[in-house]
Amino acid sequence: MRPIPFHVPTIDDNDVPGVLDALRSGWITTGPRAREFEEVFSQFLSEDSGEELHALAVNSCTAGLHLALEAVGVSPGDLVVVPVWTFTATAEVVRYLGADPVFCDVDPNTLNLGVPQIEAALSGLDRGDRERVKAVIPVHVAGLPCNMQAIEELACENGWSVVDDAAHSLPTRHGGRLIGRWGRATAFSFYATKTLCTGEGGMVVTREAGVAERMRVMRLHGINRDAFDRYRSDRPSWYYEIVAPGFKYNMGDIAAALGLSQLKRVTSFRDARARIAERYTEAFSTVDGFHPPVDADTQDSHSWHLYTLRVEGGRSVRDRMIEELRELEIGSSVHFIPLHMHPYWRETYSLSDSDFPHATRAFGQEISLPIYPFMDDEQLSRAVTDVPRAYELACARAHRSP
Repeated sequence: MRPIPFHVPTIDDNDVPGVLDALRSGWITTGPRAREFEEVFSQFLSEDSGEELHALAVNSCTAGLHLALEAVGVSPGDLVVVPVWTFTATAEVVRYLGADPVFCDVDPNTLNLGVPQIEAALSGLDRGDRERVKAVIPVHVAGLPCNMQAIEELACENGWSVVDDAAHSLPTRHGGRLIGRWGRATAFSFYATKTLCTGEGGMVVTREAGVAERMRVMRLHGINRDAFDRYRSDRPSWYYEIVAPGFKYNMGDIAAALGLSQLKRVTSFRDARARIAERYTEAFSTVDGFHPPVDADTQDSHSWHLYTLRVEGGRSVRDRMIEELRELEIGSSVHFIPLHMHPYWRETYSLSDSDFPHATRAFGQEISLPIYPFMDDEQLSRAVTDVPRAYELACARAHRSP
């Protein structure tokens, strides 16, 4: 019986030639492949719509979020709306800029941020604090799209910028458009577990030329010319000017070469994940105590970066289920530990479980199951059989525990 790891990167022989070419080229930092990756990624999201997108390859989704918030003008003293059901990076970039997050609960069914949750969080602010809100960061949890149209309408009414965290969302679609074509800027992740994987890395995209230019300058130390441009320019290569106190967020050509290869197959990767999700949901929909994740609406699509099952019985059962799966050699995880439960966020902003009932309840139920294109039929069949078995054992043993 072979173990079923929680995740296996979808890297195969198709990815090797481009990486080897980059290594042999002598140009392994930001250069021609990073530039090509940006262009091809922009074209992929544009879908021949005629809409111009600017894409910047970066070393993480966190970097992309930081650059985007800085470029749209978030600064010390501002407030930024952030859901608690997310990884800490979504909120920490707000603190990088000296701003403060306004934490929101999430929709109890989708676990995404929506207009009702934003309005509920802001209802507790006085007029002065409401005027300090400058941006909102929707997170497309597990690859299910937020209602970006409704969020954008609310943001437009209030003069906020929308910068969405699309770490899970390639390729995800809302309202017939791929995520990346909503808001003022969108940040994607190419971390090892993501549908498109470069090990570490990301992409930040925007439709606004001014926002793109600011991010391009800040991406590399505030230098007014890209490193690639400097070393390919007719001007002396040593000369550059610092125009702002920037960061070190560029992507190298080795990662970009891997990204170029992966992008050619990202739709097939998504389709493979969707087939696994469909098999899981078909099997688990009839299991008492199981709540399969919500799928996307008709005009939308889910990237299925994660399969986030919720189980009844409370945290003791969920935790015991993880242990039972480990004994059965099936990997699993939890997405997420809500931000209000982490010491830094809880203590800094005086947060409590009662402030976020939906996220708190979901934390005691959620378990993420293996979902990746390299899962074969034998592994999937075993998972479909053994996950309910692990839950049954967890319920029995948790109830016997003192």
